[in-house]
Amino acid sequence: MSVADDSGELEALSARLGYRFVDVDRLRQALRHRSWCAEHPGHDSNERLEFLGDAVLGWVVADLVYREHLDFHEGHLTNLRKSVVNALALADIARDIDLGSFVQLGKGEAAAGGRDKPSILSDAVEATLGAVYLDGGPQAAYDLVVRLIGTRLGAVDESVNYADYKTALQELVAQQDPIGPVYRITDEGPDHAKRFHAEVVVAGETLGRGSGSTKKQAEQLAARQAVETWSSHVQRA
Repeated sequence: MSVADDSGELEALSARLGYRFVDVDRLRQALRHRSWCAEHPGHDSNERLEFLGDAVLGWVVADLVYREHLDFHEGHLTNLRKSVVNALALADIARDIDLGSFVQLGKGEAAAGGRDKPSILSDAVEATLGAVYLDGGPQAAYDLVVRLIGTRLGAVDESVNYADYKTALQELVAQQDPIGPVYRITDEGPDHAKRFHAEVVVAGETLGRGSGSTKKQAEQLAARQAVETWSSHVQRA
């Protein structure tokens, strides 16, 4: 992005964000990596905005998962938040809106492929969020997080919901079966659309089965069914 005449580029980015800045200089600062500032003295980098945006992001996502998942305990809520509040997930969000093409980088960093580095992209997302928070207030920042991350939270809800079932099953059977649960995995379909099937065996008995788009999801679903089966066995005993 050209510094001399960036109004068109910033307007395009604002449209992708769904937010129009009152003070566009805040957005400019959010896009300045420290490597660019080292080559252009007198300009502040995006690091302070990134610090602020990180805190805002944590607040918004925590609020979203708390309100939308009343049946989740603290561990599930934490796992769900971590699934989107991490450098790789934020870098994917940055790529969705092509944020890397707007980031100001020093010549060396740009030549080294900095526009696609997860650390730089995730920092730019957080800095942009910090800029929106300062420019438009808490509600504007909240709305931006919902636009950028809301669908991703929905996509991981199911797998996170089952995040503790393998551990729960291990703890349930530990005293009666020292070997513990054994998972058997099969798959079907082409590489780009595989479907995985899991069954979990305890003491020679198949207690649960599950299917999913990943091995982990299939195992967790099988473990959930096994926990329910084991619990019903105990109640009848």
